[in-house]
Amino acid sequence: MIEDGLDSLEFSLRRYDEAERRLRFDARTAGGARTWQSRLRRQLVRLMGGFPARKCDLAPEVLDRRRMDGYTREKIALWSRPGLRVIGYFLLPGKFRAPGPAMICLPGHGRGVDDIIGIEEDGTQRAQWGGYQNDFALQAVANGFAALAIEQLGFGYRRDRKAREGGSGASSCQPAAGAALLLGETMIGWRVYDAMRALDYLLTRPEVDGSRVGCVGISGGGTTTLHAAAVDPRIAFAFVSGYFNTIRDSIFSISHCMDNYIPGMLRYAEMWEIAGLIAPRPCFVESGTKDEIFPVAATRRAFEELQKIYRAFGAEDRLGLHIFRGEHAFNGKHGWKFARKHLGGGVVGATRRVARSRRNRGDPQMS
Repeated sequence: MIEDGLDSLEFSLRRYDEAERRLRFDARTAGGARTWQSRLRRQLVRLMGGFPARKCDLAPEVLDRRRMDGYTREKIALWSRPGLRVIGYFLLPGKFRAPGPAMICLPGHGRGVDDIIGIEEDGTQRAQWGGYQNDFALQAVANGFAALAIEQLGFGYRRDRKAREGGSGASSCQPAAGAALLLGETMIGWRVYDAMRALDYLLTRPEVDGSRVGCVGISGGGTTTLHAAAVDPRIAFAFVSGYFNTIRDSIFSISHCMDNYIPGMLRYAEMWEIAGLIAPRPCFVESGTKDEIFPVAATRRAFEELQKIYRAFGAEDRLGLHIFRGEHAFNGKHGWKFARKHLGGGVVGATRRVARSRRNRGDPQMS
């Protein structure tokens, strides 16, 4: 038939089946798994484009400090690398027992960091958690964690001029991610390094126990969370929302932003193997049944493969999954409980502004 050989996806999937994945997981013991992790972690960092050989001075600044309903909020800025600053918010529950656990919070595509701490476009504070990200940095505070919510490169405060002119939801992901690729680097690598520098900053805060710092993100924030935890063992806990899947059934087969891609990755590993670099540290995954860009069937399949890696470490109890009824959105119902179990907790209920999601009304976000 004339249609034979014309379908681009069919061709791509055939090439996927032919990929050898040179560092696929096949260890049977904890020692073998650690050796495998060491090899894949080095390769992953190389494929992401590597990190600066030397760290620049963070030179952190507190730009604003406010007392909110049950927590304090500091707007901060710090240098990630020469010529590139990170901006974000440090949130501290009012009755926090210091030094205590903290979460690095990473937003996905949208308005940026303001949208995960409840700041509306007009600068006012909304009374309910809302949107697909459900103000998950405030959820962290409500569950007893200090939170460092940072702007990801290409969103919100960290966009180019053209994106700023395009409105609050416009991003500069595509040109910036393309620039990274042309330099032999990746947007994932750039954002992961920002998260690592955010951790460096948290280690300077006397309120934070540096051995109990986790990372959480939805969608593009889940991308950074997974890869940052994979390459930086200092991250004690990973909470990946609306991202964990198979490469095959998501970013390989469905149109995604260019910031998702690491050239050559499938020559070495699938997504569950990247996530396997987190083991035996605790990791929690959540996904909606109606997520159209990270299909839930593939999430289940990838999770089964990830369980095999955790099993090799004897750490299956440190791996959690919640499939909830809903779309591509942050939920948190079981994830925060899992986080408190493994990181310990500060004071739960630091803020009582708890609301149901506007997009996923089936589950409340307070565990």
